[in-house]
Amino acid sequence: MENNFSVTLTNVIKELQLDTAYMPGNPDDILISSRDILRPGLELTGFLDYFDNSRLLLLGNTENAYLNKFSSEQRLHVIDRIFALKPPAVIVTRNIVPYNELMAAAENHKIPILRTADATSEVSAAIVSYMNVELAPRITRHGVLVEVYGEGLLIVGDSGVGKSETAIELIKRGHRLIADDAVEIRRVSKKSLVGAAPRNIRHFIELRGIGIINARRIFGMGSVKMTENIDMVINLELWDNKKVYDRMGIDNEMTDILGIEVPILTIPVKPGRNLAVIIEVAAMNNRQKKMGYNAAQELFASLGLVYESETTKKQSIDLEL
Repeated sequence: MENNFSVTLTNVIKELQLDTAYMPGNPDDILISSRDILRPGLELTGFLDYFDNSRLLLLGNTENAYLNKFSSEQRLHVIDRIFALKPPAVIVTRNIVPYNELMAAAENHKIPILRTADATSEVSAAIVSYMNVELAPRITRHGVLVEVYGEGLLIVGDSGVGKSETAIELIKRGHRLIADDAVEIRRVSKKSLVGAAPRNIRHFIELRGIGIINARRIFGMGSVKMTENIDMVINLELWDNKKVYDRMGIDNEMTDILGIEVPILTIPVKPGRNLAVIIEVAAMNNRQKKMGYNAAQELFASLGLVYESETTKKQSIDLEL
């Protein structure tokens, strides 16, 4: 999935606590748009056909030892050819002192040189992890994100159905708020969605009749959290007597968010229903299902019945066709 997000070199320096050996300009103006890194191997031999100049360049012990075999003129030639392709920055690891030729090529092509005492593999993993979050595809959904018993629950529904009120009750019961009203969702891997609140509305909740409150100020630091994985979506809707709601819960209904399938429950709302308790049970039941236990399936088995799931039915139909 393509995206146009980028991270400034300033943020990378701050996140990895890098030292600056050479900075040709304002690092705020240097943007990193690739979540991958480049450790030059074939590039040091002169093969540059597939050089990706959107990646940060890492030089560690191996690269340093290889360059050490060259004469000063050869080393300058090799480094100059790579730097001419304009990588956004070069990070020298393990407190290695950069070659004079490297510094000369950097000044010639205006390439920032950064240093760290950390091992190359550690720096590489940290960059990829950081970039996976900062450059992740993202969308903003109207809803409330809460953590209940370790499960990240995205509560959605029409305006006024009671999402924020339910969140307040969950907070009072010891659970944590991540976002209210607007939830920024990022796909940080092929299997994981992470939700957070936009910075300017973080920890705030709107309650009709009361107004805006700050959950962190009222309920304390333990009542809020910065980010959380999205494990389930709960759709609150006003009770419709003409609609048949799921009473067994054998099959998981799924919804697609940024290309990832997430379980979704539709919970009808009417006076007298304790939504906070229902959502707590939904969170615990979802965790049990992820661990391989389904209460409805156990009940059918104890009754000697065989339940054919919708997935199995679909597979049977496909085979017949």
